[in-house]
Amino acid sequence: MPTFSVIIPVFNRPEEIDELLESLTKQIDQDFEVIVVEDGSEIKCESIIEKYSQQLALSYHYIKNSGPGQARNYGMRKSSGNFFIILDSDCVIPPQYISEVKKEIETTHADVFGGPDRALDSFSAIQKAINYSMTSFFTTGGIRGGKRKIDKFYPRSFNMGIKKTVFESLGGFSLMRFGEDIDFSIRIYQAGYKVQLFPEAFVYHKRRTDFKKFFKQIYNSGIARINLYKKYPDSLKAVHFFPTLFTLFFIFSLLISYYFPYGIILILCYLAIIFIDASIKNKSLRTGSLSVIASFVQLTGYGCGFLSGVWNRIILRKEEFSAFKTNFYK
Repeated sequence: MPTFSVIIPVFNRPEEIDELLESLTKQIDQDFEVIVVEDGSEIKCESIIEKYSQQLALSYHYIKNSGPGQARNYGMRKSSGNFFIILDSDCVIPPQYISEVKKEIETTHADVFGGPDRALDSFSAIQKAINYSMTSFFTTGGIRGGKRKIDKFYPRSFNMGIKKTVFESLGGFSLMRFGEDIDFSIRIYQAGYKVQLFPEAFVYHKRRTDFKKFFKQIYNSGIARINLYKKYPDSLKAVHFFPTLFTLFFIFSLLISYYFPYGIILILCYLAIIFIDASIKNKSLRTGSLSVIASFVQLTGYGCGFLSGVWNRIILRKEEFSAFKTNFYK
């Protein structure tokens, strides 16, 4: 029986699962099985699975589309490991990943864990810029797994580990289509399990490949934050208001810029800090420039989604799925 079961939900992304499975074949520690759950894809990855069937302890399951959370639950029910490692299909993992996870578990005795994400040198400049916008202290407060953060660490489903007994106790992910990983993490904390950040168990996360897709993804994340607030009022923290405040401040500053330009100047100074920081970290002025765009998209996308959530869920008092049927089911 393997110690770890790696659960990978996939939807219409065979090229991504190919890269992830290849990286799994290069693990120093091979004490794991892999369960791929095809979540109702029209573009299936069966041929990719066959390609790695002799190199990995690999199983493949096709289910009716039900969302990533339910696909992960299905995979965990089909697993035999004592720990489940959940990865997104657009991740690539370094050779020492499993070894680092095993070492951390033996040291911390964590019940649930997660790791940060990074960008590979081979990623495109846009992918690096999006990665910066999602991980930088200046944009998200470092709450997505960085060492310097201003909120409690909540494991995210792109890189998350769960003890089998925790899954059996809590039933896994809820029916939420967005924010389901934070919902699960909140229930884990409420149940008193030990949650730990494993800083060296990082993954290379490719994320979205253009700003339009990125805006849609982050917009839905803003909506999900209000859905989480409706379920867990204490989960809404000061850091979650920053993108909305930025969005409103930008709109207001733009409207009065002719008479009072200092608001726009302040925003430009903030974006200049992002440009400098991203350029230094990525050693590229081009990536630094794109990081300014990515950060602006990240902040305004989340802010707009957050405001939509407030309007629909709090002011109009609509239910979760009736309020966001288009976003949740397309």
